[in-house]
Amino acid sequence: MAMQVTRRSALGIAATGAMLLGFAGAASADDVWSDLRRDVFDNREVVEDGLVELDAPYRAEDAAVVPVTMRLPAAAGEVKTLTLIVDKNPAPVVATFHLGEAAGKGDRMLSTRVRIDMYSNVRAIAETADGKLHMATKFVKASGGCSAAASKDADEALASLGKMQIRTFDAADAKDRTPPTREAQVMIRHPNFTGMQMDQVSRQYTPMRIVSEMDVKRDGERVFKMEGGISISENPNFRFTFVPGKENVIDVTAKDTEGKVFTATSAGKGA
Repeated sequence: MAMQVTRRSALGIAATGAMLLGFAGAASADDVWSDLRRDVFDNREVVEDGLVELDAPYRAEDAAVVPVTMRLPAAAGEVKTLTLIVDKNPAPVVATFHLGEAAGKGDRMLSTRVRIDMYSNVRAIAETADGKLHMATKFVKASGGCSAAASKDADEALASLGKMQIRTFDAADAKDRTPPTREAQVMIRHPNFTGMQMDQVSRQYTPMRIVSEMDVKRDGERVFKMEGGISISENPNFRFTFVPGKENVIDVTAKDTEGKVFTATSAGKGA
């Protein structure tokens, strides 16, 4: 529980320092990361040793919808958490994913779409069972993603709030993975308002409302539990691997910052 509190505190504490330094032009990438490492990971050692992989575009086509993919090889063994960070976002911690038994210990993948507010390093940090932290970093050129207007007006977006679609399938390279895995995709209708978006009619800022928690299970066993922030894109979209079970039924429970709970279940299919 202590780490969860630390991370949530860092959403505001680390962001304030990083943003002020960034606007002043006085902070290097190392300075920003040093502050984040202190606030999010209590100054623990974080090594960039290739154990975790991160894919992200060098120049984003749309700063409000930037695709990122995190990969873990079987050599990583048991991984407790994956933390996704955008150094110079107003809330740098995009999300923390607590991996469960159904995530497996072989080759794993988790992808989503994020907002990026200015040119920044993006980081994926994996905490392994031995308590060590392993990192991958990509620099992404993008700006304005956190304040970009939503694709629909607030009333229209809220009308379809919480509708979910779940797909399960075999990936093209599934047989090449060690051991073989299946994939699933969860898509949630939610505006994920950041609190930084201005309504063009009223000229008022739309209040923050985001998907803050999501629990994903396969046949009742956890794949991952997510704690999310404002940097996850509108209509959150997650694609991930999981260890095949007997029925491969995916259950998803999500909760937003207004306390609204959304649930969905896939049809399921034997491995």
